[in-house]
Amino acid sequence: MSITPLTQETYLPEATDQVAEVYDFLAAREAAGLGTPQTRYFLAGAQAGEQVELPTEVYRVLRQVVEAMRQNLAVTVVPQRRTLTTQEAADLLGISRPTVIKLLDESKVAYERVGTHRRIALKDLLAFREQRRREQYAALEDMNPGLNDVGDDVDIDVMLEDLKRVRRTVAGRRRAGSR
Repeated sequence: MSITPLTQETYLPEATDQVAEVYDFLAAREAAGLGTPQTRYFLAGAQAGEQVELPTEVYRVLRQVVEAMRQNLAVTVVPQRRTLTTQEAADLLGISRPTVIKLLDESKVAYERVGTHRRIALKDLLAFREQRRREQYAALEDMNPGLNDVGDDVDIDVMLEDLKRVRRTVAGRRRAGSR
């Protein structure tokens, strides 16, 4: 068996019940309160006794992939270096490179200089993106009283989930269009 080289790859869900079985297993474990990082998951081989423990990050990736495939969505895996250029950071955030540079200059995202070039740690960029999303969702929740004036049938939690789904779709289209 050869190891697949690290390249961007898109996977389409197959019309099988296996994804649903994996989803049900993972969802049941999490619903039972067993989905914490202390829980151990294993990948089993074809022979008895062949198994390896999955690290927490691999489990989280698997969980996301299974959820997307359950929703009949394609999944793209894009290997990333741990240090990004300003253009790579802009692509990941879905914003322009000058906007990234402005964020760096305003110290909103940590970076280091390598010669005349700026390099951004992937973990810092992901932390910034998560913080920005939390602020956006908090702003939406603050608008909740105004939304309830429209009618009692407006559910902010449903609206936030819809917004998250739309953001993921738009980000996926943006990433696909930038290649």
